[in-house]
Amino acid sequence: MTTEQMQSILTEVFRDVFSDDELVLRPDLSAKEVDGWDSLTHIRLLVTIERAFQIKFTVTEVGELKNVGELMTLIQAKLSAK
Repeated sequence: MTTEQMQSILTEVFRDVFSDDELVLRPDLSAKEVDGWDSLTHIRLLVTIERAFQIKFTVTEVGELKNVGELMTLIQAKLSAK
């Protein structure tokens, strides 16, 4: 999967979870910058991403994420390990 394909899927997931068709992902985007990104939405977002990419995150992996760029790196690593 290319980075562009992954970003396209992630953009769809983020826009769906946050009900914001204008949301634009960038590597440095963090939870503080997105309206409605609270702990419950975070869980929903991660579960939706797991389903979209058919991967599983560990609690430790998720706890270390700081922004969308790190999330994309983690997804790529999970996909490469499949």
